[in-house]
Formats: sequence, structure tokens, C-alpha cells
Amino acid sequence: MGETDTSAVAFDGREFVRTLSTSPGVYRMFDTRGEPLYVGKAGNLRKRVGSYFLKPNLQPRIAAMVAQIARMEVTLTRTEGEALLLEAQLIKSLKPRYNILLRDDKSYPYIFLSGDEAREKMPGRVFSQSESYPRMAFHRGAKTAKGEYFGPYPSAWAVRESLDLMQKLFRVRQCEDSYFRNRTRPCLQYQIGRCSAPCVGLVGVDEYQESVRHAAMFLHGKSRDVIDELGTAMETASAALAFEKAARLRDQITTLKRLHAQVHVQGASADLDALACCIESGLACVSVLFFRNGVNLGSRDFFPRLPVDADEGAVLAAFAAQYYLDKPVPRELLFSHAPEGAEVLALALGEQSGHIVEVKSAVRGDRAHFVELARKNAQAALAARLASQQTIHERFESLRELLELGDTPQRLECFDISHTMGEATVASCVIYGPEGPVKSAYRRFNITGIEPGDDYAAMRQALERRYKRLQAGEGMLPDILVIDGGKGQVAQALEVLADLGVSGVLVLGIAKGPERRSGHESLIRGDTGKTLWPGPESPALHLLDAIRDEAHRFAITGHRQRREKAREKSRLEEIAGIGAKRRSALLKHFGGLGGVAAAGVDELAQVGGVSRELAEKIYAAFHG
Repeated sequence: MGETDTSAVAFDGREFVRTLSTSPGVYRMFDTRGEPLYVGKAGNLRKRVGSYFLKPNLQPRIAAMVAQIARMEVTLTRTEGEALLLEAQLIKSLKPRYNILLRDDKSYPYIFLSGDEAREKMPGRVFSQSESYPRMAFHRGAKTAKGEYFGPYPSAWAVRESLDLMQKLFRVRQCEDSYFRNRTRPCLQYQIGRCSAPCVGLVGVDEYQESVRHAAMFLHGKSRDVIDELGTAMETASAALAFEKAARLRDQITTLKRLHAQVHVQGASADLDALACCIESGLACVSVLFFRNGVNLGSRDFFPRLPVDADEGAVLAAFAAQYYLDKPVPRELLFSHAPEGAEVLALALGEQSGHIVEVKSAVRGDRAHFVELARKNAQAALAARLASQQTIHERFESLRELLELGDTPQRLECFDISHTMGEATVASCVIYGPEGPVKSAYRRFNITGIEPGDDYAAMRQALERRYKRLQAGEGMLPDILVIDGGKGQVAQALEVLADLGVSGVLVLGIAKGPERRSGHESLIRGDTGKTLWPGPESPALHLLDAIRDEAHRFAITGHRQRREKAREKSRLEEIAGIGAKRRSALLKHFGGLGGVAAAGVDELAQVGGVSRELAEKIYAAFHG
């Protein structure tokens, strides 16, 4: 059900409330421009929405929000739990101004184990070498490949630490299939004892599969079962006088016992997250400790956008509803503060996950220790964020004083050019605000149609493409445009802005000093032509150096990607008979151009659409 006020008069909240049902649902508030103000849930829509318009004394923040309402919409749901989940979905998609908003929404990494699922489903099939020897690898994104996924892990670092451990304990390969298929002798991983060299047959399929099974059991939290099995194998090896194997198993068991004591939750095989919230100076931090199958996977810190008067319980409730909306939900959620609507949250997450979810805020023993540890993490992360923001604010204020501006600048943009001898030229544009880098607003421009190596022409094209869009209303103009260069580059930027009719932007060049030493740069003002020398101690120069270095990094990354893509494409395009589909199939099958170059004729001919004659042409192109 939806209601919209399309008239020009002020929104009549009392009249709107009379039309509402007493059913559960979600309501949405919009201002005169159609921008979302707030999204909320209710067990009784009429009663909840009526509280905004029928109460005489509202809190100042709520009163300010209600005064901006131009229209409202509602959606009915069957239960309050459904309303909670719908509310979380709408908050993430609409990003309303007055809601608590989880801004970190990156996909989480997993450990991927290939092959096992296919082998279980097709026991009679003859498997290829790479399928007979599964690999463990870092994975992020869609789970399309056949195999098993362990996680999610809180960070890429946690995954890589776990993979490093898997190599030491079980010696399971982690190399790409294209690399694995083309080995003729063991690689360095075998030499340092981190792989059993299945690529050249130094380990049998059955023995390797047993190592893979033990690795999977360990990741499932069954390390005690692994230790028992290895203990039995050690006794068998010792009885058979295979003392070297027995000694190796003994060392493996010792390491596993130590790790079991370090990372496993005492008592039950725990599947839980511990969440703690700290609020200070208008900022909130939520720290989450992750445990899966009794294994401690580490922690991660989040900084949700915070309304003025929100408390820890409200933040934790909103965070949990949004965070677990599209992620696996553990069986226990431990909170440092009682979340608002804990029972509804537990029911909603239980319905979504298909199992009972316990929401707890008063725990004892080990679980109280986990919550306290999460709280300390949140306090430390928040203190670091506040200190970092204070440093950024000081640098912006120092820049205002250095340039003698009336107001502190709110948006800085910086451009840089990267190429290799004129090849694959890329321009970058990075943006900084009072909170630091605004990475979602970064842009890259592939430069074409210029003389190779002409940085002036490349910069002109990038500036024209950027500010034509902004002048057309497709974004926000910067207060300061930072150019990495001297008077020539500044003059060019001024010319481009004048041609486009862009005004109100201060152009500032940052030129290296005579010895090209960091901290000794000079600044050229585009409006007055004056040159400033802030000196190496200037916080303003530190800010400008940071944005220039970030623009340089972003440009180099884009240039390398474009160059590699162009080289892969051109090498294969030169071969007659290879179009876009076959080129894509080859690169996908072998994992890149290096794998294609290393492949033999027989391997090339196994790719769909590649005949033996074409395979011989491809081989000759790389080895002729």
C-alpha cells in the first residue's frame, strides 16, 4: 500500500495517519525534492506513524525531520519480522539522511576448496589431474565454481593467514590450474615444505585426497577428530617401522594441538559473533568478533553513519539487521548492549537463515570475555578514527589559513597522468573531503586521440571530460583543483575551466622543488599567480602531498590494467582465426596470456572451438 502527497500545500500528517492500517509494515518519509529522509518499521503502522504527528513535544532532531516531510509511503507486511528485514533492505538501497546506515558493504572473502563436491556427486567419473588434486585458494565474489567455500572471513588478511596455515599443516596446493598443469619439476613451495608436489606425481592421489579431507575437517572446526585420525596413522606407521612418516605425523599433531588451544572456543562447538558498540564525539564504531564451527576467524570494525541522538542499543540493532541481510547468520549473536527489538531481530534473522538465532546481551564466562574483547576493539578503533579525523581537519584548516580563504574547503580534486612511453595513457581524478579520501567518487579516464607522451594534451582531455559533466549538473564542483605541475599546467587548467565556463574553483599547482625532495614543493595559485613555499612542517602541504600521491597511485593502477589488457588482446588478435569468443575462451581456460603462452599444442586443442590446426598456429605465434 502506498500514499503520496502530490499537492503544493504542507504535508498533513494527521490526515495521513487516519488512512493507515494497524498492520505491521514499513514507512518512508521524503522531502520536497523526493530525497528519502527516514525509513522505519512498525508492528502497528497507525500507532507508530501517529507518534510523529500526534505527540505535542518531539525531540529536536525528530521535529526537524518531521518539518521537512513532503510525502510518505507505506508498505504492509505479514509480520514485524518481515518489516524489520524490509526496513534494512530499504535503508541500504535508499540511504536516508536520518537513519543509522552501514556504509561498509564489501563482499567478504572465503577459502575455496575445489573438486570435492564434483567428486562426491560423480564417483564413477575419470577426473583430470587438476580435479584429482584439488586446490585451496582465496575467493571473493559469486560462488559459481564447483567446490566447498569456508567463511566468510572478516578480512583478506584472515583468509591469507589461514591459507598459509593450510600449507604448513596439510601441504595442499594453492597454485592456479594453468600453472599446475604445465609444471615439469617441483616449485619452491615443495622445496620449503609447503606443498607435496602433486603436479609432478610426488604424492599419490589417495594420500593427497586424505590431506585435503583433513584440511576441510580442520576448517569445519573438527580439529580434534583430525588429531585422533593422525594419532592412529602415527601408531600404524611406527608399528610398520616407517619412522620418518611417524615423526612427520607427530610434528603435525603437536602443531594442531597448539592451534586447537589457541583458536577454538572452549566448551560447545560455537557458531557465534560478538558485537560491541562505542559512541564518542558523534561517531560510532561497531566491532565484530567472528567464530565459525568453534574457530576464531578474527574481527572487523565498522563505522556506521550515526544520527545525533542514537544510543548503542539502537546502533547495534540497525547494524545487525543491515549487516546480516545478505550474509550467513550464526546461531548466536552476543551484544555489548541490549539491541532495540531483540526478540523481533532474533525471529527475523531466524526466518531468513532457516535456523534458530539467539540474541544475547547478558552473558557469562568465555562469551562475556568475547564481548569484552569486542568492546575493547571498538574503543581502540574509534579512538584511532577520531585521531585520524582530527589530523585531517587540522590539515584542512591549515590549508585554509595558508591560502587565506574565508571558509574551510570541503572538496579537493587532483589529477595525474600515467603511461609507458605514451602507451595506454590513463588520467586519474581523486577526491578528498574533510573526512578523508572519497573513494566512491574517484574516476579514471582512458586517454585517446593524442600524440603519445603528450602530458599536456592528456591533462586537457581529462579536465574537459570531467568538468563538462560537472558543469552539466552531474556532480559537485570542487573548491580546489590540485594540479601536479608548475605554472604551465596551472595555466592550461585555467584555460580549460574558462572554455567550459566553470567558475568558483581555485586552481592550485604543486611543483617539486629544485632537489625534488618531498616537503620542499612550491604551490602556484591560479587566481593570483603567486608562489607559496609552505615548508616541510606544514600540515597543509602534508594534505596536498597525500592527495597528489593518491592520484599518482590510482593513475598507475589504471594504466597497468589497461596496458596488460591491451597486450593480451593484441597478441591473440594477431593470430588468424581467433575472434573475441575464442580469445575469451583461451584466456579463461588458461588463466591469462601467460598460461596460453606456456600451453602445448595438445592442451590448446582441448579448448572449445580450437582445432588442432589453430592450436598449432597459436603455439607457433608464441614460440616461433
